[in-house]
Amino acid sequence: MKYRRLGKTELNVSVIGLGTWQFGGEWGKQFTQDEVDAILDKGQELGINLIDTAECYGDHLSEAFIGNYIGRRKREDWIIATKFGHHFHERFTRTDMYGAQDVQKQLDSSLKALQTDYIDLYQFHSGPDTAFDNDELWTMLDKQKQAGKIRHLGTSIGSNDNLHQTEASTKVHSEAIQVVYNRLDRTPEQRVFPSCERQDLGVLARVPLASGYLSGKYKPGAVFDKTDVRHRHDPENTRRKLEEVERIAREEVPEGVNMAEWALAWCLRHPAVSAVIPGCKNPAQVESNANAAKLVTE
Repeated sequence: MKYRRLGKTELNVSVIGLGTWQFGGEWGKQFTQDEVDAILDKGQELGINLIDTAECYGDHLSEAFIGNYIGRRKREDWIIATKFGHHFHERFTRTDMYGAQDVQKQLDSSLKALQTDYIDLYQFHSGPDTAFDNDELWTMLDKQKQAGKIRHLGTSIGSNDNLHQTEASTKVHSEAIQVVYNRLDRTPEQRVFPSCERQDLGVLARVPLASGYLSGKYKPGAVFDKTDVRHRHDPENTRRKLEEVERIAREEVPEGVNMAEWALAWCLRHPAVSAVIPGCKNPAQVESNANAAKLVTE
């Protein structure tokens, strides 16, 4: 495994992290604690130290799985990033909750679910600019930092071209940006990444495999059943993406190299990117993801 500094946080994160949206059940699979334990054990075995989760991956369900695991391990072995701003109701249904008092309650609920006294990176979760620009929210969060409940603040931008929230990061003491970035969507390279580099913000690249399209497993015409999150995607857009994936596999991926591993390493080639946070359903996928670190040259 290789490690990089997460911007001005000075946290030393593994370049491959563990994304955990799937633990909330919206990938069409209900996880057990034993399955989560096996995934996290494999990650630790391979040198992964970064876990990214959120308050609304289930109603703190993903956090609770992680907390149960962490509670039986060494807390200091892991860098835990979670998020705030939504209340989960049912599959793909959430209510925005960005008010200072609401977020303070969310923070306490996350700490309880995660079975920890502190969160390493607490991220504003894909909210509108009007919610982000609330001084009362960031004042409350700064007080929680002073109280030791939060080590660092971050922003998970909903639009991967949200320059407003990225540019305002230093002002609100946000030290990291999470953004959708992959070989099929290079939008952040234009404005967000240059701003991150100017401010020394860490960057977590989410959806680095483009919802699995860059795994190399699917061909144009693939149909996803109703339990798969990709069933919600526009069919024509899916077809175009998979045709582009075929071209990339043919023209860009070196012969003999696993496409998913190549796609993760491709994200990490950009100097602004600190780590990628792919999801995984089992220990074998964790191992495949971790193998991408071998393709990273710096």
